[in-house]
Amino acid sequence: MGENIPESMEDLVYWTSRKIGNGNIKAWVYRGECPKCHKGLMGKPIGPDGKVKTRANYYECTECGNNIDKQGYEESLDCECIYTCPECSHKGEAVFPFKRKKYKGVDALVFNCEKCNAKIAITKKLKNV
Repeated sequence: MGENIPESMEDLVYWTSRKIGNGNIKAWVYRGECPKCHKGLMGKPIGPDGKVKTRANYYECTECGNNIDKQGYEESLDCECIYTCPECSHKGEAVFPFKRKKYKGVDALVFNCEKCNAKIAITKKLKNV
């Protein structure tokens, strides 16, 4: 997976680079293909003025215009990451579902370290766990 680091933000639904305790993490989610036509990629809709509607609650196919609910679509994607564990300093890679769960009362993407099995949470910005 190491050579799978994204080169362009246009290919992504989500990207973050964070420092978590003594460790750090880079995580991203690639855009998925349209389940209807299997040709285009799903993305936020583009308005008549040519700007992307960032707060839209649905994703739209670039080829056929098919719409999918935001939550259902995002939960079908996988998050990929490269991390350094804050507990054991192990450097590793992980792939896990792009679904936010409650972790210590905060919505977060949660996965386990390959080596020590410690839970690592990627929270939204400015949320402390």
